[in-house]
Formats: sequence, C-alpha cells, structure tokens
Amino acid sequence: MKIKVFGKKGCAKCETTKNKLTHFITKWDVDNKVELVFHDMDTIDGMAEGAYNDVLHIPTTIVEKENQVVARWDGEVPISDKVKEHIL
Repeated sequence: MKIKVFGKKGCAKCETTKNKLTHFITKWDVDNKVELVFHDMDTIDGMAEGAYNDVLHIPTTIVEKENQVVARWDGEVPISDKVKEHIL
C-alpha cells in the first residue's frame, strides 16, 4: 500500500498532513506495509508526478492499494478515521 502526499515545504496544511500520516502509520503499527511518499510540488519531479495524478490543490493525499486509488483528499488534511478505514 502506498500513501502519496502532494504539497510544498513550508505549507502548514502539507506539513500537518505528512506528520499526521507518519504518526498514525507508526501508531497503528503498519509501517511495514504502508509506504508514505511526499511529492514536493515546488520541484520538477513533484510537478510531473502531480500532473500525472491530476493534483490541482495542495495538500492532496492519495491512498493506493495494488496501484489502484482507493481514497483521495484534495486541498485538505485527511480525517484520521477516514484514513484508518483504508489502512487497517
């Protein structure tokens, strides 16, 4: 499983999203099966990956299982219970 976070360094919502997800991945003891990837939208690689994933707002969080999108949040910090539904 992979969680992609698209954002920018220095963006409060983006940093909160990344920190919150890191915390819960550890708390729920799923760090061995969940990969968290941060894509910086201020970089060429981040913008390219964002374009590929149709990212129009930051932060955008995408949860993928077996390369299929199972959840997505655009322009907001995901609610913990909603993330938990897809991770556990």
